[in-house]
Amino acid sequence: MPTIAALYRYPVKGLSPEPLTRAALAAGGTIPFDRAYAIENGPSGFDRLAPRTLPKINFLMLMRNEGLAGLDTRFDDASSTLTIRRAGAIVAEGNLATPAGRRAIETFFDAFSADDLRGPATVLAASGFSFSDSPRKVVSLINLATLRTMEKDFGDAIDPVRFRGNILVEGLAPWQEFDWVGHTLTIGSAAVVRWISRRGRAPGKVIFQVLYGIGSSYVLMAALRRLPDRVAPIVALLAIATMELLVGLAT
Repeated sequence: MPTIAALYRYPVKGLSPEPLTRAALAAGGTIPFDRAYAIENGPSGFDRLAPRTLPKINFLMLMRNEGLAGLDTRFDDASSTLTIRRAGAIVAEGNLATPAGRRAIETFFDAFSADDLRGPATVLAASGFSFSDSPRKVVSLINLATLRTMEKDFGDAIDPVRFRGNILVEGLAPWQEFDWVGHTLTIGSAAVVRWISRRGRAPGKVIFQVLYGIGSSYVLMAALRRLPDRVAPIVALLAIATMELLVGLAT
């Protein structure tokens, strides 16, 4: 039976993934602290009092700023402290809830990412906001069997984390996520996922809408992205009630 093989969060957009063993989803929320912060790459016009989703090019990100992959970052919920390590040594640390702490992190990136920056690095956050690429707060799911098939096609290993997903699922058939239309899925002992409607097509992207949960407990938005040379299956859940995700939970 398919199960949740791993859970991840990304406290700072573009920085290190953090593995979890469990995660509580509140109504309309993300995995706690997932993409709660971002590093602004020069002035973006982001307004903390009226936050809105901006193109990710406005922030430091792995797609354009490959040097970020050489950093190991960890965020501590209790103290709001971000610790940055390079080659095992702490190179910066700061409490992101304080101006001094944010400035410590910004000073590091002003130097570390000097060649990539279009202006001063700025730590951004807004109450209740997630710096997701989606305007809605979502939790993304990736089918590991699909990635193994892609590895065979590419002739090389693919780290699942490169797709920046929250939930990694084991036990599905490759590409099974493309066959979910018209089928019912379960998560845990009671949660149900069933097909509602196809929302539409755009060049290079297929988008689905699915009802998720007991009755109308959750809504699942699935965006399955087709690129010219590869397919990156991304399934995004929009929670409208509370549940707990656990590694090993049947799906």
